[in-house]
Amino acid sequence: MTTPPPQPPEQPELLPGMVRAGVKQAQAKARATRERKAAGAAITDVDPVARVLVDTGLAHLDRPFDFAVPASMSEAARPGVRVKVRFAGKEADGYLLERAATSDHTGRLQPLRRVVGAEQVLTGEVADLAALVAGRYAGTRHDVLRLAVPPRHATTEKAEDEPTTAAVVRAPSHPEWAHYPHAAAWLARLGSGEAPRAVWNASPGADWPRLLADAALAAPGGVVLCLPDGKDVARVAAALDEASPEAPQHAVLTADLGPAARYRSFLRLLRGQRRIAVGTRAAALAPVRDLSLVMIWDDGDDLHAEPRAPYPHTRETLLLRAEQVGCAAMVAGFARTVEAQHLVHTGWAHEIAVARQPLRAAVTVRVTGASDHDLARDVSGRGARIPREVHDLLRHAVQQGPVLVQNPRQGYLAALACERCRTPARCPACTGPLRLGTPTRAASCAWCGTEAPGWACAECGHRGLRAPVLGQARTAEELGRSLPGVSVRTSARDDVLASVPDKPVVVVATPGAEPVAEAGYAAVVVLDTWLGLGRPELRGEEEALRRWANAIGLVRPGGRALLVGDPGHPTLQALVRWDVAGFAAREAENRASAHLPPASRMATITGLPGAVDDALTLLAAPEDAELLGPVPDERDAERSRLVVRVPRRDGPALSAALGELQRVRSARKLDPVRVQVDPMSL
Repeated sequence: MTTPPPQPPEQPELLPGMVRAGVKQAQAKARATRERKAAGAAITDVDPVARVLVDTGLAHLDRPFDFAVPASMSEAARPGVRVKVRFAGKEADGYLLERAATSDHTGRLQPLRRVVGAEQVLTGEVADLAALVAGRYAGTRHDVLRLAVPPRHATTEKAEDEPTTAAVVRAPSHPEWAHYPHAAAWLARLGSGEAPRAVWNASPGADWPRLLADAALAAPGGVVLCLPDGKDVARVAAALDEASPEAPQHAVLTADLGPAARYRSFLRLLRGQRRIAVGTRAAALAPVRDLSLVMIWDDGDDLHAEPRAPYPHTRETLLLRAEQVGCAAMVAGFARTVEAQHLVHTGWAHEIAVARQPLRAAVTVRVTGASDHDLARDVSGRGARIPREVHDLLRHAVQQGPVLVQNPRQGYLAALACERCRTPARCPACTGPLRLGTPTRAASCAWCGTEAPGWACAECGHRGLRAPVLGQARTAEELGRSLPGVSVRTSARDDVLASVPDKPVVVVATPGAEPVAEAGYAAVVVLDTWLGLGRPELRGEEEALRRWANAIGLVRPGGRALLVGDPGHPTLQALVRWDVAGFAAREAENRASAHLPPASRMATITGLPGAVDDALTLLAAPEDAELLGPVPDERDAERSRLVVRVPRRDGPALSAALGELQRVRSARKLDPVRVQVDPMSL
């Protein structure tokens, strides 16, 4: 007999009063929700339209879109704030550019979803500058604004405001300005509120951080000062603190500050608590109030070129800003780039150079080759890498203070070749170049790291290796043996020294990693100049001279500099005379005859072969444009590269055509290509 399943217990019957109370409560809650949503959806009567630049990442949508401003957000939705909007079915970030009374859109406007923070982080001046930079480099405004506005740090934003520091404007006081005949007139015009523009080349041994600080403090309004790296930023920041100890005038903007510190510096400039922005390339877009001066130091350094799209250069960004605002500008450095020379040649800027007599007293520059005795000892025929004259100078100068030796390569043995036939040694696994990292380990590949203890030359079968290029570690080892009792230190990318004391020491450093000596170096030696001059690049000789000039610039007044190379080479002779302006002028003439920048404007389009072909078909280039390629890209054989060249007068038209190309490709969802306008290297 089957047992019936157990029945669930009977539910107690609800009383009619309880039912009515529950219904009323639910209705009241629903009514409150509807009223709250209606209040939030009600559009304000005053300027109900918000024009928002939405971060879509798509070039064809790089324009403001209209949204409705809810009444509940009317006070918070101010120009420059971050907002959240509903766009293409998703929530997106954006910047509110302006409020308006009407919209050209005929349909219903979507309301703003949220205002993110009360801070107006995007000023009208920076928004307009971002549009100029994006147009110049065929990019999008949001890509530029990612460089201009750091990520929000809510805790820092809500922290109590510090009091605004009173602006201190003081006349230049550094006595070294007297060595530059036209500096006094430029500084006087700057202090009176005019907009003078100059290209300044510092003399060797100059206290350039203090001179830049002097110029910044002489400006009557805001200042933007950009430097290549954090080491230079720290030197200028210290000089500003020393020149204005009673009240801080500057804020530092560098990528290595960290989110909170960087955002705090950004807010100090935005709120007017500091008037001088000192930093690396992102500082070019700093929200400085009442801008009166922009400056850049060492504009030839490739660190000034932004590695992210749209790849703007700091110098060009600052020049666009100077034109936009109508403020003063200074392009400074020990060397002079061809672009800076073009500013002087066209009259856009005036030259500030050291007088001949102070220059003779500042440094003595000489070039030495190999003597007959050295040639007899060197079986390669090139001459001794470190001639006897270098050893004599090091032994004498190190008794007076620190000595700098610039070595162009880092590591131990940076490149290896067959000892018999001089064929470069290659990795048997990936054909990469072999090198020796330390004297105790076997040769290894610079690409894949594979060791090759049993290497044999593919040409002649010989197993012996020689080193045509020595790194700074091996150079320091050789100098340590030749200078017994003298401390020898190294400074390179993996271990950079910030400074060295005023003591007898030899510092072997790679370009860009030279530490600063407290009282300057007693002597500077530059090795392997042939290596820098042999770079097959458009800016090869210009870059070599810049690196050598920066090293010689660290010498103390009255010091000596010795370069090992061909005494008759024009680039080395330009350093002997310290004629960086003449070198830049000759380089500009050579480039003009070859239709190369800055006499022309160039752009590269790189991508998969099919994508580059599509870009070539869609590109509406100016009438006088030259199309070079497509050819296989040297950096990646699977990709192609197209070079577009136009006369300089057609530069804006080329940028506009490339921008339209990016918008068309984005709208059609074609394979991406990389577009670079005026790249540092080709």
